[in-house]
Amino acid sequence: MNLKKYFVRALHRLQKGPGYTYKELLVWYCDNTNTHGPKRIIKEGPKKKFIWFFLTLLFASLVFWQWGILINTYLSYNVTSSLSIGFKTMKFPAVTVCNANPFKYSEVKHLLKELDRLIEAALERILQPTPGNSSENTSLPLNLELWHQIPLVLIDEHDKDNPIILDIFESNQSALDNQTAGGNQTAGGNETACSHQGSNNCTYRNFTSAAQAVTEWYILQSTSILSKVPLQERIRMGYQAEDMILACLYGAEPCNYKNFTQIYHPDHGNCYIFNWGMDEEALNSSNPGAEFGLKLILDISQQDYIPYLSSAAGARLMLHQQKSFPFLKDQGIYAMAGTETSIGVLVDELERMGYPYSDCTMNGSDVPVKNLYGQYNTSYSIQACLRSCFQNHMTEICGCGHYMFPLPEGVNYCNNEDNPGWAYCYSSLRSSIRHRQICIDSCKETCNDTQYKMTISMADWPSEASEDWIFHILSYERDMSTNVTLDRNGIIKLNIYFQEYNYRTISESAATTIVWLLSSLGGQFGFWMGGSVLCLIEFGEIIIDSLWITVINVISWCKGLKQKRVQARYPDTPPTVSELVEAHTNLGFQHEDGGALPRDEALPPEPGTPPPNYDSLRVQPLDVLSPDSDTE
Repeated sequence: MNLKKYFVRALHRLQKGPGYTYKELLVWYCDNTNTHGPKRIIKEGPKKKFIWFFLTLLFASLVFWQWGILINTYLSYNVTSSLSIGFKTMKFPAVTVCNANPFKYSEVKHLLKELDRLIEAALERILQPTPGNSSENTSLPLNLELWHQIPLVLIDEHDKDNPIILDIFESNQSALDNQTAGGNQTAGGNETACSHQGSNNCTYRNFTSAAQAVTEWYILQSTSILSKVPLQERIRMGYQAEDMILACLYGAEPCNYKNFTQIYHPDHGNCYIFNWGMDEEALNSSNPGAEFGLKLILDISQQDYIPYLSSAAGARLMLHQQKSFPFLKDQGIYAMAGTETSIGVLVDELERMGYPYSDCTMNGSDVPVKNLYGQYNTSYSIQACLRSCFQNHMTEICGCGHYMFPLPEGVNYCNNEDNPGWAYCYSSLRSSIRHRQICIDSCKETCNDTQYKMTISMADWPSEASEDWIFHILSYERDMSTNVTLDRNGIIKLNIYFQEYNYRTISESAATTIVWLLSSLGGQFGFWMGGSVLCLIEFGEIIIDSLWITVINVISWCKGLKQKRVQARYPDTPPTVSELVEAHTNLGFQHEDGGALPRDEALPPEPGTPPPNYDSLRVQPLDVLSPDSDTE
């Protein structure tokens, strides 16, 4: 009870000045605030009071509208990009070189023998489609099992209203179902992949040229064959560093194939990385210019290319950051055989702001996709995330992984024997926009990235006047033979260097800051209402006062409700204390005839008589506190 009284009196002490009604509080605020407008409302006449009330309400609405726009602009977290140019000694980029052909044909010929015979027969049928004109040697039967799993058909659309399909290894022709072909190609090719042989659940890929169709079909079939070969065997069948890297020079320091790190790349076989920074500190470039860069002479051994797998000849190379995985198929460039290719490098450093300004990641730890390229101990990249996401989806849906991407634990690569419908599943997943969008939404760009801009120039190398002695020396150094074992079709020279030490930094900064927001809010408030921060404090004060008044009114209402309940229990007016004492006294002193004795004639009680029980007299407390009361 004492705590309750203290709390109520504390409320009264805090509430001073404005009064105890909302109307009195509002009048007090308008008379004392420093904001323009409210004072004129209570001091002007009826007409001007209405005008000033309308203007104050209008400008207050404009203030809140502008505040909403400013807050929404701040919460959009826009950024601005700035470009700065610096000069410093820079780390030389990691350089990855690969052969465009992943394996030596002499090493994998026995694995691809049946496939090569099948594709040779198919090409002969394509070039001589009329039955009976084929010069195919029928003494050796063809293994058509691979063909029936993923067949190729010819599409003749000379009559566009009635297109004709021709199965290369069958003589029957039939009208083309529009839903099956789905294209307007003429004399093209069609690649078909079904969930299982004889099934109507198939996908079709159309090509305008039979050359494209044959290449894609061969790649798909060779993938199934090579996926069953162990990794170490595939590495052995590829191009070795000592055979491919003939000469190396970095600045003034000689180097050789031992300065390169070997990795296996599914698209290009054995690849070799210079200055990867995994085991040793990354090299710095002492000066810009071709004399201080990396010089390489490579032998791609074009005569040992797989004829149907690699239609391009040359070296595939890529410049990238240290400890990052090279995705040559997306970011690599070709260097042509018989040429000297000079690559001048400029550096762009990108610095993005993190959450909430942009959806980027520092190291991929906040990305929900498991990075399958982590087995190489490489840093996160969006390319690694997208490929890992696709491989994860394929292992979940198809039950096996694609040969071109790393495998999760406990999963095997797809092949035609163990997974007959994998090609259909892969083609369906590859063309699925929904799965592609899931991966795009799940993966994030890196917040900090370094890009290498290349300026490429080429010239014939070696010249006709010098090729004789150059080939002799290079052949002797590699094979210790006086015979020339190299030729122009297999030799490539590379020069990679910094053009200049100027580097560009493209950085993001917040377009709106909290300082901008506060100054903009204050500017709008001051322009429309003539107010300041103190005016906002005054407005906060009236809100607090309104809350106090509300609390006091609620307490008074609760007390009134309690009194009504007491009055309902005791309908008559409760007697006062003096009346109760007097009544009790008169009960003990009466005449023998029943009349009350006078007050001065009352006799004291006899000895041994117990005193009257005053506790039986209950007095109802009246705990009604007047708002103006300020005493205990």
